[in-house]
Amino acid sequence: MTPRPESSGPQHPERPEQPRRPAAVPAKKAAPAKSPAEKAGSKKAGSKKAGSKKAGSKMGEAKKAGTGKAAVKKSARKAPKKTVVVEAATAQPLPPDMEIAVSPAVTAGDRDRLLNGTHHAPHSVLGAHPVPGGVVFRAFRPYALAVTVVSGGLAVELHDDGDGFFSGLLPLGEVPAYRLLVTYEGTVHETEDAYRFLPTLGELDLHLIGEGRHEELWTVLGAHPTTHQGVTGTRFSVWAPNARGVRVAGSFNFWDATGFPMRSLGSTGVWELFVPGIGEGELYKFEITRPDGSKTLRADPLARRTEVPPATSSIVTSSAYEWGDAQWLERRAEVPAHRAPFSVYELHLASWRPGLTYRQLAEQLPAYVKDLGFTHVELMPVAEHPFGGSWGYQVTGFYAPTARLGTPDDFRYLVDALHRAGIGVLMDWVPAHFPRDEWALAEFDGRPLYEHEDPLRAAHPDWGTLEFDFGRREVRNFLVANALYWCEEFHIDGLRVDAVASMLYLDYSREPGQWTPNERGGRENLDAVAFLQEMNATVYRRVPGVVTVAEESTAWDGVTRATHHEGPSGFGGLGFGLKWNMGWMHDSLQYMSHGPVHRRYHHGEMTFSMVYAYSENYVLPISHDEVVHGKGSLVSKMPGDWWQQRADLRAYLGFMWAHPGKQLLFMGQEFAQGAEWSEAHGPDWWLLDPHYGAEADHRGVRDLVRDLNAVYGRTPALWQGDTEPSGFRWVTGDAAEDNVFAFLRYDADGSPLLAVSHFAPVVRHDYRVGVPDDVPAWHEALNTDAARYGGTDVTHPDPLKPDPQGRHGFPASIRLTLPPLATVWLRPA
Repeated sequence: MTPRPESSGPQHPERPEQPRRPAAVPAKKAAPAKSPAEKAGSKKAGSKKAGSKKAGSKMGEAKKAGTGKAAVKKSARKAPKKTVVVEAATAQPLPPDMEIAVSPAVTAGDRDRLLNGTHHAPHSVLGAHPVPGGVVFRAFRPYALAVTVVSGGLAVELHDDGDGFFSGLLPLGEVPAYRLLVTYEGTVHETEDAYRFLPTLGELDLHLIGEGRHEELWTVLGAHPTTHQGVTGTRFSVWAPNARGVRVAGSFNFWDATGFPMRSLGSTGVWELFVPGIGEGELYKFEITRPDGSKTLRADPLARRTEVPPATSSIVTSSAYEWGDAQWLERRAEVPAHRAPFSVYELHLASWRPGLTYRQLAEQLPAYVKDLGFTHVELMPVAEHPFGGSWGYQVTGFYAPTARLGTPDDFRYLVDALHRAGIGVLMDWVPAHFPRDEWALAEFDGRPLYEHEDPLRAAHPDWGTLEFDFGRREVRNFLVANALYWCEEFHIDGLRVDAVASMLYLDYSREPGQWTPNERGGRENLDAVAFLQEMNATVYRRVPGVVTVAEESTAWDGVTRATHHEGPSGFGGLGFGLKWNMGWMHDSLQYMSHGPVHRRYHHGEMTFSMVYAYSENYVLPISHDEVVHGKGSLVSKMPGDWWQQRADLRAYLGFMWAHPGKQLLFMGQEFAQGAEWSEAHGPDWWLLDPHYGAEADHRGVRDLVRDLNAVYGRTPALWQGDTEPSGFRWVTGDAAEDNVFAFLRYDADGSPLLAVSHFAPVVRHDYRVGVPDDVPAWHEALNTDAARYGGTDVTHPDPLKPDPQGRHGFPASIRLTLPPLATVWLRPA
């Protein structure tokens, strides 16, 4: 027998109970007829067993042959009920006069706590522990008929103490390496003893968790298949500081957690257990005993894979995926996002083409997006969520891609395919709130934990959800690590952070009396500000080339300012890379909703965005939020008949792509879908069926989007100076009577692009527009009225040469024929 040099339990002697003199157990000799221990009787051994009996050659042979079940069962039957069977192969003999100072049975108090799931240190009781007089073995195996300890040539059947407890005291000098043979009705199970192992979390991990600074939290909490002390199994760990006890339930123990108590790792609030012999694919949850003694079965907050909803179990998983996007990752940090072409196609994966898995999407989505020329896709939340109608915005599995479409490695395959097609991947991320499902995060361990302890601060007034407690360091750690997790484990290129405004303000959607001012007397949520700053700083430090995008609907100062630069409000910047320009979206759509004859009175709604265009790094979003809940699709927002609606849409897209800021367009709007989006059936792809009568109308809009992206991508003037005032100049911003907007965009070298938008349904001939005098001729780069897009084809096929006649404050001008409801782009010929 090979002695085991270490034990997971305490090494101090246990409290004396019934001092007895041990039997002497000599080292094993060749085929002795009777062992001295057997002759001496077992009363001196301090065990409840009647005596000590040699296992005999049959037990030894069965073990050498691999301990077949039949042999074990036969031996177990032959062993007398009140007998301990011992072979001490290389055990150190004990002095005959040493007193035995302990009873091997679990004490009444420990027994009660283990049965009720309230034991904080099961490893100190169960397993093998050196004591005066030998080594005590204890096992807690509910429903077992017998438990035998096996180590080399040693086989010991432990005494059945009732209620699933088994114990025995062996007169050994040190703890050996051993396994357990557990006999159930009709079967024998050989396994390692989960309670002989040291903790799987090291001191540094626990220190970082306690400090709220473990940036790779997903590597230590949750369920991880691993090899620990030379044994394969799965290590489970969970943060539940208010719990009286935590146990693991799963498919491997028939969802009965009784025999799988976890140990508390001190003041960190982390509970841990290494379960040998189980691996990938096992279902599990944590059974938590609340402070009031009641129990709750919870999914793992850091589960990296889940069952397909509505099932709610977590799944043990590991990744074997081999990435093929190294070239993409090397290139993505070359140019900051705000100075690069950035045109985003937003989509809801589950309904883009309903029924497709991640891997099937990987065969279709990259080709579609690449053909249309978008630089990025933005995926509506892919983190696991119980209700499909939430579109992913009520997350329960923050570390798990939704199982509706496949496994985590399948999602990796999709991201990889997009990268290999040259397309970046943004993901909507939801750190503001979480749903109240009783199996998820809400009052996770019986008290507010992830949510704020103040009910007024915890309850989200709009969505019936709970807000995170951003002031608690462990909660901040959970979320910051989650942001890193998606970027590092799934190669996500950017996070669009949802509902930032609801995080920043204590009085968000709350009436007077429903909120309490901060320590400065203001309405800012200082905890949320600190969290967002920490998240952004950490992500940008660790993941080169990533971009974070804020969906923030107010005028908060410094959303995209560096965190260490203090603004007029006294706060450092939030540190985002980009911000959704909700003001531009609202104002421009409001303008477009008016009939052309009334637009002259709303002209400022299209020009006001330039007053603040350089206060932040902006994205111009036409997102899913604008085409649901009765708002109608983008084309349906336009007034007039079908021809005018399509012409308005094309002109609007041309204006949008030329306006300073990045572009985002939600799926279905690229081909003028008439109905608003529904997650139940996705975009109306049938509109592009050649057999459909109006197919050309929809295909024309999609062709325009393709050309907008193509010209945009090869024209630095449209994206290089998005955040620099020098990159823009109004030509005419006050032609309200004509419904005309004209402006110049400049690249870093000063090369211009002229954009003219005309939002009236008439043709204007010889319309004079001022231009610089250093451009000898202008060429039409794009015209949304072209026949191939479904327009009237009022175009400028020949170069336009400036006249020396000044106009709009410029020394020269050109004469244009403005098409009806159209945008025209011109660049130096």
